[in-house]
Amino acid sequence: GQSATFRVGLVQMRSGRTPAANLDAAVKMIGEAKTGGADYVQTPEMTNLCVRSRDELLAAIAQEESDKSLAAFRDLARQHGIWLHIGSLAIKVSAEHAANRSFVITPKGDIAARYDKIHMFDVDLAGGESYRESRNYRPGESAVLADLPFARIGLSICYDLRFPALYRALAEAGATVLTVPSAFTRQTGEAHWNVLLRARAIENGSFVLAAAQGGKHENGRETFGHSLIVDPWGRILAEGGTEPGVILADIDPAEVTAARAR
Repeated sequence: GQSATFRVGLVQMRSGRTPAANLDAAVKMIGEAKTGGADYVQTPEMTNLCVRSRDELLAAIAQEESDKSLAAFRDLARQHGIWLHIGSLAIKVSAEHAANRSFVITPKGDIAARYDKIHMFDVDLAGGESYRESRNYRPGESAVLADLPFARIGLSICYDLRFPALYRALAEAGATVLTVPSAFTRQTGEAHWNVLLRARAIENGSFVLAAAQGGKHENGRETFGHSLIVDPWGRILAEGGTEPGVILADIDPAEVTAARAR
């Protein structure tokens, strides 16, 4: 069943502080990907919200069952008849914490898989940029796979990319496509984004799909963009720039077997 070529579309965004505006932007570009023939569409990390302040974050988010963006995305997947992978939404899990949660949605609008980001981005960068994701987010504890008709995909989010053992575990559990929806900072992205994504593809003999946030956001943060589709031999099949938009590529699952045999 997992032999036919399928088309993937990655949506690059520049999410701001207003979930409704971010939803509108995502819906439009998901529609473009569908028009471009995509069977599977992925959006970046923090599709629904990009804010700095803890108070602003906790005030803007909802629990999964009442999250308006998620409900709209489920309707959209059904309407377009696509597999829709929302790279992540900030979802309220307690009074004090959010989850940074990926959703894989079927063409019927059902949630096939959920993944909470495991590795928290707690880091001080040169030039004074500082991030403490663990203050606001509750980390996930489990690696997650999703079975699509055309491939078994392994889920991860952004900073997970720096932890190769996660991808090895996913590949050993049968993932042929590794997904890394992200909001990489411009500074670390310039240094490490391409090379780490290509390394994960090469060392696991897997496709890598990474939709990204890109540009200067409302909250002042700058993300790297350059959404990437990489084949199991480490070749770049498609790459975004710094502006919001859609990139497309055809994926042939047989290439995984070929790369691993080599």
